[in-house]
Amino acid sequence: MIKYFLNFEWKQFFRSSYWQKSVALNILLGFFALYMILSFLVLGVSIYPILKKQFPDSDPLLIVNGFLFYWFLADLVMRFFLQKLPVMNVKPFLVLPLKKSKIVNYVLRKSALSFFNFLPLFAVIPFGTILIFEDYSVATALVWMLAMILFSLIINYLNFIIESKSAETELSFLPIIALASGLFALNYFEIISFSNFVGAAMNSIIENPILVLIPIFILVGFYFANFSILKKKLYIDGSLKAKTQIANTTDLEWTRKFGSIAPFLQLDLKLLWRNKRPRSSIFILAIGLLYGLFFYPQKMYIEMEWLYVFIGTFVTGIFMINFGQFIPAWDSGYYKLLMSQNIKYKEYLNSKYSLMIIVSILMFVLSIPYVYFGWKILVVHFATLIYNLGVNVYVLLYAGSFNRKKIDLTQRAAFNYQGTGAVQWLVGFPLLLVPVGIFLLPYFTIGFEAAVATLIILGIIGIVFHQKTMAFISKKYVSSKYKMISAFEQNN
Repeated sequence: MIKYFLNFEWKQFFRSSYWQKSVALNILLGFFALYMILSFLVLGVSIYPILKKQFPDSDPLLIVNGFLFYWFLADLVMRFFLQKLPVMNVKPFLVLPLKKSKIVNYVLRKSALSFFNFLPLFAVIPFGTILIFEDYSVATALVWMLAMILFSLIINYLNFIIESKSAETELSFLPIIALASGLFALNYFEIISFSNFVGAAMNSIIENPILVLIPIFILVGFYFANFSILKKKLYIDGSLKAKTQIANTTDLEWTRKFGSIAPFLQLDLKLLWRNKRPRSSIFILAIGLLYGLFFYPQKMYIEMEWLYVFIGTFVTGIFMINFGQFIPAWDSGYYKLLMSQNIKYKEYLNSKYSLMIIVSILMFVLSIPYVYFGWKILVVHFATLIYNLGVNVYVLLYAGSFNRKKIDLTQRAAFNYQGTGAVQWLVGFPLLLVPVGIFLLPYFTIGFEAAVATLIILGIIGIVFHQKTMAFISKKYVSSKYKMISAFEQNN
């Protein structure tokens, strides 16, 4: 039965539109994976000699064990945001005479072969091998490596339990952030020394190998906990059906002041408020608004006036960037129906434009208190606002005509790459770096005022030619209309 599952997934992967249309992205991810492998390999090879040189009177193995708490905590957080439970399209199998236990066991066992379980081995095995060459007993090195592998698998299945529970909340990433931050703070301020506890536990396992049975029992317990959770969901008329909710029936009457774009604006506002993933675009505004507090209070950054441009573009354009990069994929679930109506594409795009500029202006108003750190910050934020309204917004709208990936609005947003393609990766560079480059040239040759004026003038030019620019972008969308309809009909 396992070979049939493997054959099914093999065909599903290579025949999918995602694979065929995202070769470049897959190559990029391959290079990223190779980079991570090399980084862990260098860490595993170099950590022993570095520790031996820095702490000649201490045992490097004991030092490493003392830092394992941070390793495990970082591993858990990384898995939560980047690792997904390896699932398969189980609905067709549920009507066949197959035991649900076989399907669940296959999914869980497959997760043990995750890249995130193999990645630590590139650091663990070299370090363990060096221990043997440094006159540690073979048993000590092997037990330590086995324990590290077991803990990695424990974190693997613990992550799935946390994901299944946190997925029920609005901001699904908040529980793991709160948990990791709380554990880190308790350990950092020495309220509860988790580092000593984890280090002592690993040292005990090394000294008494029979204790390795404890992480084995924990691993088995987490496995069956996941088994129970997944098996309860394998029902067509149960959790696999679409979740229904009572919709808010507000008519958003105030939007009628916007004329012909009002219906589309209402549609976008309802989409933002009723669906999990686009709703994150609203909550992330707080993160964008507070972004400057990471830099402005520090003297080393307050003197870098060119950095104000990057921060200002991000603060005033956070919603524009987060929401605009997925236009029109937000509407991919009903895009065919939308395009079958007697509507003008220009009105559809103008509604997106209006929503983004309204929120950008609001973000600038809310960021005015940054003037406390200097009047130049407020001036640059205003200049980047105008630049966003006259340049960046059109870059996002034009880039949207190349979107070809459907978005599941019910999925969480944090580190969710579903619906993300090469367009989303590439568009970030002109949005954030180009205004910095434009600012730098007059800044170093003429002065601060000239650099600010350059950004404002470019933004005003874009606003003045709004009608012609939107007409050009609308034509691009019309020419790509049927390609997008075809692409949105397929699951990524």
